[in-house]
Amino acid sequence: MSDERPAGWRRRAKVALAASLGGTLVRLLASTWRMTTRNAGALDALRASGTPLVIVLWHGELLPILWQHRDQGVSVLISTHADGEIIARICKALGCRTVRGSSSRGGARALLELVRELEGGHEVAVTPDGPRGPRREFAPGAVVAAMRAGVPVIAFGATVDRAWRLRSWDRFVIPKPFAKVTIAYSEGARVVATGPREAEAEAPRFRALLMSVCGPDEG
Repeated sequence: MSDERPAGWRRRAKVALAASLGGTLVRLLASTWRMTTRNAGALDALRASGTPLVIVLWHGELLPILWQHRDQGVSVLISTHADGEIIARICKALGCRTVRGSSSRGGARALLELVRELEGGHEVAVTPDGPRGPRREFAPGAVVAAMRAGVPVIAFGATVDRAWRLRSWDRFVIPKPFAKVTIAYSEGARVVATGPREAEAEAPRFRALLMSVCGPDEG
């Protein structure tokens, strides 16, 4: 018998174990963080209008932002890569919905799913530099989704006073115990373009919006 099937089972078991342990460890660690916000009124005002939102954030700042917005039913775009499966399960454990896909795998399908989520009244969160980088480069998919659904974009950023930073492409931030974490929000911004190519051309404007609220670049 081929070893392919047992190897697949072992991989799935490792993913399940890592996701289970990861979700538990995140909750234990995050319960010690001292969370504060900046310009939260911008998000509150957009939510009060009843209009769905496209949220953009850098991949490396995903963890503290997910924790701040746990159990809010936000739909998060997660890669179909193996490491994306672990993140997807942790997202679900934190009360988030997931859309699977990326710019490199399942990109067109993922874009359609994002638009469906928005049209269904759900907020969606996209890491425009995910799933593989380059770090803090803004892929235009989030802007195209916002244009097609006719909804605003808001940027979320995280600043942490002390954290571990993984040696990954995104320098993934894990705040240390009792770290002070500040989540900052931009004002909402509309996509001016009426077509996909024009929307892609607006990506630098939305990158600047995200850079205005994100943590310092410690790449």
